Amino acid sequence: MMTTNISNPIVAYSKALINIFPDFNSEEINFITSKITVTKLDTKKLYLMAGKVQENLVFVFKGLLRVFYINEKGEEITIAFAKENSHATDYSAFINQAPSKYHIETLESSLLVNVPFSLIQKCYSKYKNFEKYGRLIAEKYLEKRQHRIESFLFENAEQRYLNFISKNKDILNRISLTHLSSFLGITRQTLTRIRKKLTQL
Repeated sequence: MMTTNISNPIVAYSKALINIFPDFNSEEINFITSKITVTKLDTKKLYLMAGKVQENLVFVFKGLLRVFYINEKGEEITIAFAKENSHATDYSAFINQAPSKYHIETLESSLLVNVPFSLIQKCYSKYKNFEKYGRLIAEKYLEKRQHRIESFLFENAEQRYLNFISKNKDILNRISLTHLSSFLGITRQTLTRIRKKLTQL
């Protein structure tokens, strides 16, 4: 894992912060961006290994990551993908600085912005806007997790696939059918049948 200071990813991270929370001022943005770093990772490299504490919130400037765990059968089960301008994290473990149950792996060569947990805590203490931002991020995380739970409760495999491609057209051709099928909770053969059926409509 090579860590370096690169200006463009940090500028992108600044814009992402403001897009989510427009009330940030320049002092607040400068405080956090002056203390973050950028990591370059090749394809198929682990950013985080299960059992380890994730010390940095990771923002994807360039590349694609997946979050997965290994079940009792030794199968890799993907639970999330993280594309450009999004975060890859085991959020609940991160905020508690507890060992993660998940691996985070690059699917492409990636440039990643590292935001230390300690820095985030300093931002919360120093600036009220960061406290508000933190609550907003927590709400978004809970909403996303609830949506995933309900997708398995109330949608069939085809509906889950259609919903995925409607929201992720930009990465559909960047991920393998194996990773996508595990994310959807189906076998690769089932996914192939669904895709074939849809092309015939």
